[in-house]
Amino acid sequence: MTASSQPQPGRVGYAIVGVGQLTKDELIPAVRESEHAYLAALVTGAEDKPEVSGISPLRPEDIYAYEDFGKLADRDDVQAVYIVLPNALHREYVEQAARMGKHVLCEKPLASTPEDAEAMVQACRDAGVLLMTAYRCQYTPEHWAVRDAVQSGQLGPVRLLNLVHSHVEEDRGAWRLDRKLAGGGPLPDIGLYCLNTARFVLGREPQWVEAALDQPQDDPRFREVERSVSFRLGFAGGVLADCQASYAALDVNALRVLGEQGRAAMDPAFQYSDLCLTVTTAEGRQQPDFPEYDQFSLEMDHFAACIRSGAQPWTPGEEGLQDQRLMAAIYEAARTGKRVTLDAPEGRDMFRGTPPQVPGRQDAE
Repeated sequence: MTASSQPQPGRVGYAIVGVGQLTKDELIPAVRESEHAYLAALVTGAEDKPEVSGISPLRPEDIYAYEDFGKLADRDDVQAVYIVLPNALHREYVEQAARMGKHVLCEKPLASTPEDAEAMVQACRDAGVLLMTAYRCQYTPEHWAVRDAVQSGQLGPVRLLNLVHSHVEEDRGAWRLDRKLAGGGPLPDIGLYCLNTARFVLGREPQWVEAALDQPQDDPRFREVERSVSFRLGFAGGVLADCQASYAALDVNALRVLGEQGRAAMDPAFQYSDLCLTVTTAEGRQQPDFPEYDQFSLEMDHFAACIRSGAQPWTPGEEGLQDQRLMAAIYEAARTGKRVTLDAPEGRDMFRGTPPQVPGRQDAE
């Protein structure tokens, strides 16, 4: 599709708020591949507008400074905004977008505190607009294939999950190392993939959590946030999920699910492309093939479809809020050294909405 800012019949117009590397490298290309969305506007720093004009297909008048964000209220062609800003700024922009009557797709984590996340969910609810958390890994065929293998019984009773996400953070000035902006270290950034994916694969909520973290005193990068975190989630039936995340370990992003009759492994599991899934059962070892897709196009298309139909997104604000509450419990468990018991609701997918269309997947629900 074209990325022109001109209204596209049958498509939802997005304004992307925040033009960092993710937007430049992933989101602008992704919206070009979208079936149900188009790029209507960008919002960036006033000093960055000339540079953004050089990389954007939009007209100069479709590129707004942050202080002019409110002017999008007059853009009927902008039906949704995609918030791609440091975590602590999410609440401000989500609430303002809701007051303007715009639907909101917000990057993960939803906020930097559970209180902010709860306020964001309530603001969108009060305004009658949709709020979706951008959990891209809940929209890929590989992750859905793992979920289907677990929930169909293909692997037999599942006993253990292991999820790891790490990389070396060398930039001492990165906003992710600022507790005020980020809300924490690797846990709300890359560790959140482990937490959220475990919940998604099982379709259930944990009953308890145990955790430990490492925050060295002699490394200036980690004066405010943890360097590494390890946590264990306990689910009904004795299912255990061991999760690790670090800003000081060579790049790893992997998922393993172990059942009595089979196992599923993804390595890599959380990067933007080239995911690799292997399923092993008594019938043998399989590496399924999936149609080509773009992760960000899938989530934007799903949200656009929900906007047009009025359906609840698969990963609504409530899904992001649940993870904020669980991360707070993980930090409490690490601080106290004690197991934290959780109020786990019964039932499947208690914080999720309408399932997405997943490339190459037959309806297994």
